[in-house]
Amino acid sequence: MRVSNTVDIDESELEERFVRASGPGGQNVNKVSTAVELRFDFASNTSIPEFARERLKRLAGRRLTGEGIIVIQADRFRSQEQNRADARARLVELVEKALLRPKPRIKTKPSRGAREERMKAKTVRGKVKKMRSRKVDFD
Repeated sequence: MRVSNTVDIDESELEERFVRASGPGGQNVNKVSTAVELRFDFASNTSIPEFARERLKRLAGRRLTGEGIIVIQADRFRSQEQNRADARARLVELVEKALLRPKPRIKTKPSRGAREERMKAKTVRGKVKKMRSRKVDFD
């Protein structure tokens, strides 16, 4: 299964189990196993680069088991084929997200004008508060 130009997931690293889905479907839901449990053996995969492996671990969260297997459950649709395609698409989306390197943050400073404007606003606010606190003595 192709994820990007550099990353491929081998079919041998994927395992699909079909289970009965919950939710709507009438009598069909009790007879046919339409939900898909896709298991991706992340630990044995070698095509995912190291920087993306760490991000994928974080992104997978509780879907990652202790043995290094990512489990994706799909039961959104009533048909087995649609759920199978949905599970695979979600796996590809997860790996693609991990492959994107986050843009490094560039530290910036407020401009001189912004600093002056802030100080002016603070002064005005202080004057308003000072005017409110004065007690006038009429004696």
